[in-house]
Amino acid sequence: MFEQLSDRLNSTFERLRGRPRVSEGDLDEALRDVRVALLEADVNLKVVRQLIATVRERALGERVLESITGAQQVVKIVHDAIVEMLGGTATPLARAERPPTVVVLAGLQGSGKTTTAAKLANMLRKQGRKPLLIAADVYRPAAIDQLVTLGKQLGVPVRAVDPSRVASDVATIAASAPLEGRDTVIVDTAGRLHIDESMMSEIAEVVAAVKPHEVLLVVDAMAGQDAVDSASAFHARLPLTGLVLAKADGDARGGASLSVRAVTGVPLKLIGTGEKLDALEVFHPDRLAQRILGMGDILTLVERAQEHVDQKTAEEQARKFLEAQFTLDDFYSQLQQVKKMGPLGDLLKMIPGMGAMAKQLPEGPEAERQMRQIEAIISSMTRGERADPTVINGSRRKRIAAGSGTTVSDVNQLLKQFAEMRKLMKQFGSMAKSGRLPRMPGMPRL
Repeated sequence: MFEQLSDRLNSTFERLRGRPRVSEGDLDEALRDVRVALLEADVNLKVVRQLIATVRERALGERVLESITGAQQVVKIVHDAIVEMLGGTATPLARAERPPTVVVLAGLQGSGKTTTAAKLANMLRKQGRKPLLIAADVYRPAAIDQLVTLGKQLGVPVRAVDPSRVASDVATIAASAPLEGRDTVIVDTAGRLHIDESMMSEIAEVVAAVKPHEVLLVVDAMAGQDAVDSASAFHARLPLTGLVLAKADGDARGGASLSVRAVTGVPLKLIGTGEKLDALEVFHPDRLAQRILGMGDILTLVERAQEHVDQKTAEEQARKFLEAQFTLDDFYSQLQQVKKMGPLGDLLKMIPGMGAMAKQLPEGPEAERQMRQIEAIISSMTRGERADPTVINGSRRKRIAAGSGTTVSDVNQLLKQFAEMRKLMKQFGSMAKSGRLPRMPGMPRL
């Protein structure tokens, strides 16, 4: 999501960087382009006007037009304005002094509430919490069965309510949660295709009965301006404490979702980044602004690596990397660990300057096919061949191709790419030894 917006903004700033100095005319031209890009991305008109006015006022006030680094300063001002529009800083979820902490999820039907409930339970479970899920969506067909299935996948218990006494059942189950050893209760409430009085009344009754510590509105990032309208309607009737931006990995324009916080004043707390149950993250305004402006998102990348990659193995492979002793066995191991972190294209987008390369990579089934092909080729090699690919002659290449269900050309391409990667590793290691590269945290000393 936001790729089209990111491309438009980066194109605008590239033109600005090409000017020796930024004149007032250059600034106005750039801001017109930024305004059009935001509107085309479906960002709310009032929000766009305020953001553009803020950027122009600050750019003129900070004497950007007199600076030789004016273009960079404009980008920084736009970044800061977007961060402010998104809420400034990350807002943590509330936690009760005495368990259980109760979280009620609200939203329209199809917004992603049920999946978000399971994702949130998974996130809290990884933090050492013991969540309990309450299936209170008694109107949507199979909603309760869906949550029960997801709960089984996570090993999280699910309790269903009686359709005739939703509010009282939710309150009773939540109150008894500590007796089951559960410190957090997540309530998946019913949604409707459209906002209506009966829906609002029922959710209000649940909130009144259970007195939750969090009332989170799940907003569909692909819903356009309807997302802003529904958020405003919910905010008028419910004591919302936070927003969850669901389906932020979609291919729609998505800009309307950036407006929700500015329009309602309710903080964005969580963002759904994929379909898998681990694809839910704490919402960091500065990180999303960096992604939109093509600056990468190193902090999120590091956090994913810490969660999925074995630290000891990573350090040993980093040492081999810098000493150019990286083998095909190490490469295979790296592939397995990277797969746990998410699509390679998404990871590259988090590295500053690598966004263009990410766009050249295949996506979806084609990317998975290529990954499986590489794994099959390496698996068809002997231990000695993986340790020293230079021993792989013509007959061995035919055997490897036959064993992996690929062609000799595929095997040749992989070996060529690996040889080029080893060459780059050697250059990188030499630069690290000579001190021409800054030492990153966790990088072994040579």
